[in-house]
Amino acid sequence: MNTSTPGQDNQSLVISYLTLRKAIGFLGLLLPVILFIGGWIDTGHLGVEPSISDYYYTNMRNGFVGVMCAVALFLFAYLGYDPIDRIAGNLGCVFALGVAFFPTTPALQDPDITGTLHFVFAVLFFATLVFFSLFLFTRTGNTHQMTERKKTRNTIYHFCGYIMIASIVCMALYFFVLENKYDWLDDAHPVFFLESLALVAFGVSWLVKGEFILKDLNHKKEV
Repeated sequence: MNTSTPGQDNQSLVISYLTLRKAIGFLGLLLPVILFIGGWIDTGHLGVEPSISDYYYTNMRNGFVGVMCAVALFLFAYLGYDPIDRIAGNLGCVFALGVAFFPTTPALQDPDITGTLHFVFAVLFFATLVFFSLFLFTRTGNTHQMTERKKTRNTIYHFCGYIMIASIVCMALYFFVLENKYDWLDDAHPVFFLESLALVAFGVSWLVKGEFILKDLNHKKEV
């Protein structure tokens, strides 16, 4: 017989949401670090690959695919408070799996259909993350008063969302304009660092939403 009260069930549900949010945040935040350190240990060199996705063609392939699949799983399990949260989570899951299982075109090769699909999935994945930060995380439930910490969190969500947008725009600028004009940029691997910046912003926004930092002092749960 279930002896838990509705309040206890709701509390457990909130805790599970917070745990999922923190897990997603840590995975996004740590992915560039895991790949960089793993690549360094494997090769003995401090260099980075041209992009996060190019680690698919290194011994860190399993790490890259594994983290993306874990993110996909957590996004699929994330229900949120409204149907739009579930829809966004499901779409993010599909796009993350697309990034994992449709590898990017190897460097110095002309794009193929698989690489093109990877690019599309990556753009849609980041677009979903931007939607979470700018539109879903900034909401406040009708029964809750917006606290000062909620206002601060919203500022962080907006900042993280705009960082992700700026990163996507800069990557598009590089691919479509700068790459063929400035060969020296290739050696700097700007895409890796722009993707890493976007992933850090993604991770921070989910950690804040998971109340890892800036939790309300009155411990009331907000949407």
